[in-house]
Amino acid sequence: MSLFTDLAYQYIDGEWRPGTGSWDIIDFNPYDGEKLASITVATAAEVDQAYRAAERAQVAWGETNPYGRRAVFENALRIIEEREQEITEAIIAELGGTRTKAAFELHLAKEFLREAIQLALRPEGRILPSPVDGKENRVYRLPVGVVGVISPFNFPFLLSIKSVAPSLALGNGVVLKPHQNTPICGGALVGKVFEDAGLPPGLLNVVITDIAEIGDALIEHPVPKAISFTGSDKVGQHVATVCAANFKRAILELGGNSALIVLDDADIDYAVDAAVFSRFVHQGQVCMAANRVLVDRAVEREFTEKFVAKVRTLRVGDPADPSTHIGPLINSRQADAVTALVEQTLAAGATALLRGGSEGNLVEPSVLTGIATDSPVLGQEIFGPVALIVPFDGEEEAITIANDTPYGLSGAVHTADIERGVRIAKRINTGMIHINDSTVHDEPIVPFGGEKHSGSGRLNGESMIEAFTTQKWISVQHGRSRFPF
Repeated sequence: MSLFTDLAYQYIDGEWRPGTGSWDIIDFNPYDGEKLASITVATAAEVDQAYRAAERAQVAWGETNPYGRRAVFENALRIIEEREQEITEAIIAELGGTRTKAAFELHLAKEFLREAIQLALRPEGRILPSPVDGKENRVYRLPVGVVGVISPFNFPFLLSIKSVAPSLALGNGVVLKPHQNTPICGGALVGKVFEDAGLPPGLLNVVITDIAEIGDALIEHPVPKAISFTGSDKVGQHVATVCAANFKRAILELGGNSALIVLDDADIDYAVDAAVFSRFVHQGQVCMAANRVLVDRAVEREFTEKFVAKVRTLRVGDPADPSTHIGPLINSRQADAVTALVEQTLAAGATALLRGGSEGNLVEPSVLTGIATDSPVLGQEIFGPVALIVPFDGEEEAITIANDTPYGLSGAVHTADIERGVRIAKRINTGMIHINDSTVHDEPIVPFGGEKHSGSGRLNGESMIEAFTTQKWISVQHGRSRFPF
């Protein structure tokens, strides 16, 4: 099976078929520019067909015994394990992920499927007391109905499965729209896995399209009751606005500007390792990546010298080569934007401890310091291999700098005193933060999400139940009520 040939279609109501739009999405390998697939876009009419199919199929699925639903996810897990090499090669080709990154993405995808197996059995109802004699209050936990999922390009297979699998496990239908740069790994491949796993037709639909073709049809449509969006804060704000206007639940996992804080008592060698990984994993195209590395002046020189030395050892090149650490950025627009950002920051007075060049979509690492406190670069998300070293004097200044951003997703604190680290972590306005570790973490049962412009709502574990189910109160009056008239 050739994934980029056989899956270059829309998947609607259990059928693989071409879109009927007037133009094609061209799927390129970001490393060598090879054309992988050409997919005619879905129209708003096809989005409607996908949602209507999910709506029809969901009725019986929502009433299916959860033990029966669970079998689908057991099959999906087995299929991914059997096809792991093929999926790995697809991740490398379509998004320029290194072999290490592909392994990390597949490992987490399998973990989230294992969690979905358990999640199918987890919703619980309650019986609550009433001040009215003879009344029984039953609270049922029910599927929301249909969920719209919009996934990003950086971890497309994982982040599609992360919302699709729990939504289905909890009895919902789903319409998935992958990013146009990763239509196969983020969309069609997910549809194929669940089709082969025995998911009933119509429950999961994949529409490969773009806002230029469908406008807001995917999020305005009356069928979905929840939209799970992972992407930029700018687009997330628009999704939230449209959802609010249409009384939909929006689960938003958005960008970040994480700070990794190195205190004066940190293990410097270990902090360097954590910081290099946190900044440069998947070329820095990770919402949790440590854009800013905050270092106490007492250890600034030692840390900086060792950090730059380690960054120099990172190999940039073909992501298919097992020795490559940094592959290409997703497209030329992103590569040009990152290169321009470095030039602008240096022109404004920053110092380059390491200045990386670029060739095509390959952008070498840069390490910048001496950045003015009011520089815009300190407050924004950098989706590329650029590290900012920011010195500070004492804990209070570190906390102030870390919080001086509109984002609040992840972070890390490195210190020999665990409780000191926890005290500081509590004062950093993020949804997640890690002591003596990297800023990049995701685990299936731990609430994942951000504060401020980094999103709203949480995913993973019990948070999935909150996101993709609703509560319904049914009261039963035993005997006769008394009415005032």
